[in-house]
Amino acid sequence: MPMVSSWRSAARTDPGKVRLRNEDAFLDCPQQGLWVVADGMGGHQGGDIASQLIVASLAELPVQKNFDERLKGVRQCLHWLNRRFGQELTVIAEHQDTIIGSTVVVLLVDGSRAACVWAGDSRCYLWRDQCLYQLTKDHSLMQQLMDQQLMSAGQASTQPHAGALTRAVGASEELTLEVLELTVYPGDAFLLCSDGLYQCLSSNELGNALSLSAPVMALTRLFEGALCGPARDNLTGVVIRQ
Repeated sequence: MPMVSSWRSAARTDPGKVRLRNEDAFLDCPQQGLWVVADGMGGHQGGDIASQLIVASLAELPVQKNFDERLKGVRQCLHWLNRRFGQELTVIAEHQDTIIGSTVVVLLVDGSRAACVWAGDSRCYLWRDQCLYQLTKDHSLMQQLMDQQLMSAGQASTQPHAGALTRAVGASEELTLEVLELTVYPGDAFLLCSDGLYQCLSSNELGNALSLSAPVMALTRLFEGALCGPARDNLTGVVIRQ
């Protein structure tokens, strides 16, 4: 079993100031080099069940010695869950608009190798050499409009259903995951978070928090900043650093 003892991490979730139910879930397993944030599809029946099932299923994956096998296992697990959500939907659905689904962002690290796997608009950020990098690209209508060069970020954000997801686990029959592999360097720090957290904070605020040496301190700074605002959505963050 690979030991990733050089990694320290901290995780936190909060329902925010408006929503009674928290549909976010996280996995914080530094000893396995595995971290996850999942955001159940807001307002839909089963969102909290979906996010918790994703986290629980990924936590139970066997820890293979081979990094590529571990990455393959993560992807297979998420595809299996996508099919399972679809099957359960046909059994319990009483209304046509019922959805059991969730975003997911996974960070897998072993030695100097890392991979980020995601579907939806939960994000992974990298803090390296005093610079903040957004490693993931949102699978949302807003991002799609920007990619097609139809609109600027400001214009796209004002469109109806701008926050609608174009990908998520359980959202469609076929799940398309995005995967980014990268090399890890000493001093790197990562942030996995749901949209409820990053939408409350500027890039400068995210970077200032990740520059703190202890993951718990970084997380405290992030949540203090987010909860000073409206915090209309659930907030979840995982900070990981060597």
